[in-house]
Amino acid sequence: MSPELNSVFALLIGFAFAGALSSGYQAFVDRPAGFGILEHSAAPRAVMTVPFLVFAAPFIIMRNTIRGRRIENRRMVFVMVATVIAGIWSLMSGTCVVIFLQATGIVA
Repeated sequence: MSPELNSVFALLIGFAFAGALSSGYQAFVDRPAGFGILEHSAAPRAVMTVPFLVFAAPFIIMRNTIRGRRIENRRMVFVMVATVIAGIWSLMSGTCVVIFLQATGIVA
């Protein structure tokens, strides 16, 4: 696979994994995932909250950005900056997921 295609694959996997984590959290707890869950976590629970937020962050950022554009009528510049940040974050977390999948032999 070419490096460009590998990066696109990692980007898509990162967004898909973030969406799956956030949707699973929402189905389990009956409220959407957000960065505020770290504030309400005790120390032992925060150990699991941080990795969850690291991998779910691209979805949370994009959801908050789209809601901010619709509800608060934020400028398009903020939407573009947030999209770039979420994309880079998704690329990095997706790369970690792809490396894990390759190490376990699920993906060649």
